[in-house]
Amino acid sequence: MLRNYIKIALRNLLRNKGFSIINILGLSIGLACCMLIILYTKDEVSFDAFQARKDQLYRVTCTIQDMNGEKQKLGIAALTQGPSFKEDIPEVLEFSRVQDRSMFVRSGSEVFTEKAVWADKNFFTLFSFPLVAGNPKTVLSDIHSLVLTEEMAEKYFGTTQALGKKLEFEINNKFETFVVSGIAKNAPQNSTIQFKILLPFVYQEIHEKDDNWLWLSFPTYLLLHPSADIATVEKKMNQVYLTRSKEQRAEASKHGFKDHFNWGLQPFLQMHLATDIQYTPQASNPMYSYILLGIALFVLLIACINFVNLTVAQSLRRSREIGIRKVVGGQRSQLMGQFLGESFILCFLAFTLAILLAEASLPFFNELANKELSLTYLLDYQLVLGVVVLFLVTGFAAGFYPALVLSGFDPLQTLYNRFRFSGKNYLSKGLVVLQFSLATFLIITTLFIYAQFNYLTNKDLGYNEKNLLSVTVGWNRTDSPTSTRQQTFEHELSHAPGVQQVAPVMDGSWTTTAKANGVELDVKYEHVDEHFLPAMQIPMVEGRNFSAAYPADSTHSVLVNEAFVQKVGWKGSAIGKTVDFLNGNDTKLTIVGVVKDYHFASLKAKISPQLFSSNPHLPFGRFLIRVQPDKLPRAIQSIEATYRKLVPYRPFSYDFIDELNYKNYEAEAKWKQIITFGAILTIFISCIGLFGLASLSMQQRTKEIGIRKVLGASVLQLSNLLAKNFLTLVLIAFVVAIPAAWYVTQRWLENFAYRIDITWQTFALAALLTSGIALITVSFNTIRTALANPIKSLKSE
Repeated sequence: MLRNYIKIALRNLLRNKGFSIINILGLSIGLACCMLIILYTKDEVSFDAFQARKDQLYRVTCTIQDMNGEKQKLGIAALTQGPSFKEDIPEVLEFSRVQDRSMFVRSGSEVFTEKAVWADKNFFTLFSFPLVAGNPKTVLSDIHSLVLTEEMAEKYFGTTQALGKKLEFEINNKFETFVVSGIAKNAPQNSTIQFKILLPFVYQEIHEKDDNWLWLSFPTYLLLHPSADIATVEKKMNQVYLTRSKEQRAEASKHGFKDHFNWGLQPFLQMHLATDIQYTPQASNPMYSYILLGIALFVLLIACINFVNLTVAQSLRRSREIGIRKVVGGQRSQLMGQFLGESFILCFLAFTLAILLAEASLPFFNELANKELSLTYLLDYQLVLGVVVLFLVTGFAAGFYPALVLSGFDPLQTLYNRFRFSGKNYLSKGLVVLQFSLATFLIITTLFIYAQFNYLTNKDLGYNEKNLLSVTVGWNRTDSPTSTRQQTFEHELSHAPGVQQVAPVMDGSWTTTAKANGVELDVKYEHVDEHFLPAMQIPMVEGRNFSAAYPADSTHSVLVNEAFVQKVGWKGSAIGKTVDFLNGNDTKLTIVGVVKDYHFASLKAKISPQLFSSNPHLPFGRFLIRVQPDKLPRAIQSIEATYRKLVPYRPFSYDFIDELNYKNYEAEAKWKQIITFGAILTIFISCIGLFGLASLSMQQRTKEIGIRKVLGASVLQLSNLLAKNFLTLVLIAFVVAIPAAWYVTQRWLENFAYRIDITWQTFALAALLTSGIALITVSFNTIRTALANPIKSLKSE
């Protein structure tokens, strides 16, 4: 009997190739999406779970409240927090500081740029990163020891047998030799702490000793006693801070420091999915996992819905088969078993194809999700069991309703071809509305994401970002703006072929405190000279730029932006007014010019107060270079030649400012692709469902259409009549999708200080797209049915 059922199932699949292919393809796409999303979600939730002492590990956090009451939470501390907390708090068993830094590495005559990680000597005993060679207890004890991963050992020495070999690292503008004392396995991809080169933190403690509690830049991890109460430990941490930093805070308050620090602990396993804490490497918003999981589940649900609709649509063709089986003694349970069996066979084929589709699309998915996933990642007993359950649930869910309906046919009615579906197919129609509601929702959100992304990447930033290069030179404090090397570099670059303008600027970002008009405020500090504004092509609102004709500018004058003037509340002209306090110093700095606001940060943040100084005691570390677009290659060659002549021991690199600005929106670009891809999949599978419902409707109305044609109805009239019902369903779906899409889009746009407006035109375009897609989908069935010969549909048995 079972063999017979399998034969019949395979024959039916082959007899109805079109429906079978559509069914299998739709279901396999849904299953492939689920597999990929499960891979992604597993990777996200399993971050750092390989750490043996993960339940005792915590990261030190600091919540800073400024004088305006605004708070920010950081995942970093100063050098002294770790040792102090261990010394004064019994529950703290160990601490480890881990800081990555971009460094120049010299091997022989070649110089490379690498990201090295400074770590305490207990790094390999505290964390579960296995060593291939070396003693985990002592591998970072020596001040000039060095640990490489297998990848780095192969890169620099061509072998993992590299103990005792040497590399040079540039520190404070001179190279120092470090000796390889250990080789580590490459860090797992689902580890928050990533490293390829490890250097001993003891070096920094000796050469850069600092007991300041207020300068935060080092991620610090604590190992607590298993029975430690977190709230109690946090309370003790703040008591230690208040006691040990008392003098430093008092001194800082004299210079305007009024920030309040509150220390806390974050469980190690929660770091990856915590986006509210700054300075978290590889942090990921859990909302992304929810969105992807939601899309995958909806795609799978829609695929199952389509299976139901398409199977029911074919039921009239099998009504006689069912009638004959019942007449010769077939039981309903046997018929249900047969149809469920066919469902499971089809699901098995779909699962097989889904695995092939998932494997084929994995490289694209990895690029989209910025992961390095593999299908072998699914091979643990929990996920394998989950896939088996998914197969069983999908097969049962997709086959149960058709089996229930088909096995209940009246044999007399079916044999006389008088069977009609009772009711008005509210379930099928409701499922189509659900499908197109989701599809319309994704179309609307996709259109708004595209519009916002286009706005972000094309909005006028207040300066000319095109053909503007940034070259970092990394001068130290001996290279003041008046130093010979600084002036030589600027002079030679200015006269290089293809170079229009050169402007030295401060490297990095600096926010400090200022006071003007009795108002204290945080300002973005910019160290520039008179060439900065012309090179950036930023206009002045009033006053003048810095000028060599006014020597006092370097020590007594500043420029501010419009946001600064607005924040301090000046009315009228700001020229001649003074900044009375800056960066911890009581001073009188005269404002000689007001710069028009420009977007020095991404469009996610509002333009904040900005102050420009040409202080001769501060170093420049970067050059902004505007080049002629038609001489770009030649200009870059000239810049590189000048760089290599003056900084021969460092590799040359440069960045285009417009490309750096674009990187601010990499997350939005990725999600634009993901949502678009999800929308296309959902629309495709929804159209399959609509096609199934249209097929069912056409079969039910065959004789009606024949009668209408006999009475003179045209093909156009019949097509309109048949398509109208389906377009009504799409219209209902559109009405359902609008509120949800509007709400989600509104919430998403709140993440941007500068954003597009939500306009009705976008909703109208989505309606046209959805309606057009639906119309094309049903047109095939409606036109074919309208063109059919009425004699065939009306002939008597």
